Amino acid sequence: MGLWVNWLLVIGGIVCVIVELTLGAMTGFDLALVGGSLAVGGGIGFFAGSERVGLIAGAVLALLYFALFRRWFKSKLTVREHSSNVDAVLGKTGVVTKRIAARDAGLVKVGSEEWRAELASDEDAARETGATVTVSAAEGVTLKVR
Repeated sequence: MGLWVNWLLVIGGIVCVIVELTLGAMTGFDLALVGGSLAVGGGIGFFAGSERVGLIAGAVLALLYFALFRRWFKSKLTVREHSSNVDAVLGKTGVVTKRIAARDAGLVKVGSEEWRAELASDEDAARETGATVTVSAAEGVTLKVR
């Protein structure tokens, strides 16, 4: 019946999806979605009984994906990095809740959390309870303050 172009679209689309899955979504699912567009276009061509309709449908669906949905889809897949735990307190100020001296760790409240703290340098003067300090680094769960 001469619908071999539609078969190529369907098979090519399925191959694109399989390649994407094999690569582990390296292309950000673009290959899978374009492959899906081609396969659906081939299916529409079979339904309409026309190779031309299949080619046009596949092309239109792929172009619609790139023109309208790609940016939205990528924004949903993008992982945003949020500082957490120790990383979130670097550079923040806190209040000493237990005296900190040169080889004597104390406690600092940063935000709503209390942390073990040491002076960033042994030459720094001791910090008394109530003093404001700035977190300059972290080693494990101990903050280094100035």
